[in-house]
Amino acid sequence: MSERRQVKCSFCGREILPGHGMMFVRNDGTILWFCSNKCRKSMLKLKRDPKKLKWTAFYMKGR
Repeated sequence: MSERRQVKCSFCGREILPGHGMMFVRNDGTILWFCSNKCRKSMLKLKRDPKKLKWTAFYMKGR
């Protein structure tokens, strides 16, 4: 049985367990993984910057 690797959310940086989350493929072939609908909407619909939101891991990396 092959093991699936864990991926990180493209918006908040949280680990996504195998079988969970959402994969979004852009027209140019870029694959984006999202852990929740909140992350997906924040990135794609609202076009927010994850470095400016305190609840993301990318906010803490910039500090």
